[in-house]
Amino acid sequence: MHISSPGRTLLPALLILVSGLFTACTNPSEADLLVQNAVIYTVDSSFSMAQAMAIKDGKILAIGSNAEIQAAYKGKETIDAGGKFIYPGFIDAHAHFYSYGLGLQTADLVGTDSWNAILDSLQSFAATHPEGWLIGRGWDQNDWSVKEYPGNADLNRLFPNRPVLLSRVDGHAAIANNKALELAGIKPGDKLTGGDIEVVKGKLTGILIDNAIGLVSAKIPAPDAAQMKAALLDAQANCVAMGLTTVDDCGLDYEEVIFIDSIQKAGDLKMRVFAMLSDAKKNYDYIFSRGKIKTDRLNVRAFKVYADGALGSRGACLLEPYSDKPGQTGFLLSNPEHFDSVAALLIEKQFQMCTHAIGDSGNRTILHTYAKYLKGKNDLRWRIEHAQVVNAADFKLFGENSVIPSVQPTHATSDMYWAGERLGKEREKGAYAFNDLMKQNGWIALGTDFPVEDISPFKTFLASAIRKDAKGYPENGYQVENALSRENTLRGMTIWAAKSNFEEDEKGSLEKGKLADFIMLDRDLMKVAPGDILNTRVLATWIGGESVYKR
Repeated sequence: MHISSPGRTLLPALLILVSGLFTACTNPSEADLLVQNAVIYTVDSSFSMAQAMAIKDGKILAIGSNAEIQAAYKGKETIDAGGKFIYPGFIDAHAHFYSYGLGLQTADLVGTDSWNAILDSLQSFAATHPEGWLIGRGWDQNDWSVKEYPGNADLNRLFPNRPVLLSRVDGHAAIANNKALELAGIKPGDKLTGGDIEVVKGKLTGILIDNAIGLVSAKIPAPDAAQMKAALLDAQANCVAMGLTTVDDCGLDYEEVIFIDSIQKAGDLKMRVFAMLSDAKKNYDYIFSRGKIKTDRLNVRAFKVYADGALGSRGACLLEPYSDKPGQTGFLLSNPEHFDSVAALLIEKQFQMCTHAIGDSGNRTILHTYAKYLKGKNDLRWRIEHAQVVNAADFKLFGENSVIPSVQPTHATSDMYWAGERLGKEREKGAYAFNDLMKQNGWIALGTDFPVEDISPFKTFLASAIRKDAKGYPENGYQVENALSRENTLRGMTIWAAKSNFEEDEKGSLEKGKLADFIMLDRDLMKVAPGDILNTRVLATWIGGESVYKR
């Protein structure tokens, strides 16, 4: 009998094992895309940095150093970032994506410095758009030398037979000509809740505030499918060029949401949309019978409610009269009982309530309504959109009831020129108080409110961290005690914005297993000089690992 030596028997087996391990180490896994030689801000919990990442099937396989990723993965495509800066795709936590797209098809009145400038712009637009309603948006009487609302006499003279509706930049005031008022059946002396129809010496001036605007806009023919698609794709093109990969569209009807879903599924709309349904019975009926909607590009679980109007049009509801308009306090857009009934319904159905509140009275009303149903600390993430003017006694209500402030930093730098006149210096201290609001829960969501403000996330970044506008004003910043740090600003535009949407486990940071939504910038937002922030350019944008924009 031959007895084999144990050593001689084990040696071939060990050689096979070692050979197998060596083969595994030298055969990298396949990825769809490798990004290397980058300065990557992951915006993870420790705000860590990386150099490279591997992507497959729209998600991040791994992220780490160049050596680690190159050793472990082989990409069908490889991008050498050349030391450029990569961030998670920006998330705009408060915007009007669809209406912005529709607005691109109408007269652009942003930046007009007088009523005459508006008339000139409108006549030029009308010459190339000769049919149908004449619609425009973007005027702001606070930018004019005479800071008063105009009358519609010139509109009646120029367009006697064509209805005209021109919305103020915030959408909370508008001017209509007599033809539009006639089609809406509006007469002097008409009254309504949450709105105002201006009358001077017994005649309509054409000025409509808040809910009054809807009386006219309801008569405008709805866009057809081709117009809706064009609006969404035009909006998408501008968004991805700015590094936006998700937008919160605040206030849609369910028919619009269905349409967005259809063109996302067709592959035309790459943009991810967190859609808040408008506060209307048909929307409640639809979504409660169907249930929450969640795809990889669409999330529908929230309702947008309006507490009051805007500060610029003096529709924001204040506890005390406007400092520059004694006797006027603004108004709520619905009775308090309505907000209570909505809160009761949404708490029962487990939907998110997101309420526009500007004035300190509007904010107090909603904070107390929320407290009644939230009953202390929770993870329901009910939001107050804007949280613009908050009484000193009410900040604590955000923290006590886990209410999320969703703010737009550029509102501060747009309004700062006249906010003190509207509010008075003492009340102004509780306005645009982003850092004070952030401290309540330890996080805050940031957005732009476009098209009310500019679409640029870089203006958001500047206004939040530096508290200056595009002109570099004011020299020392506006109420800088409420500036957010650069790191917290970036979190507010990425992971915290995702968290406000219950999406922090899938997006908002660049980590293994998350969606590969990312952007490449030519400058480092964490280090660039304040005066150079607005010179930052988006070089490329990816959504789900797919290139959707390249400069």
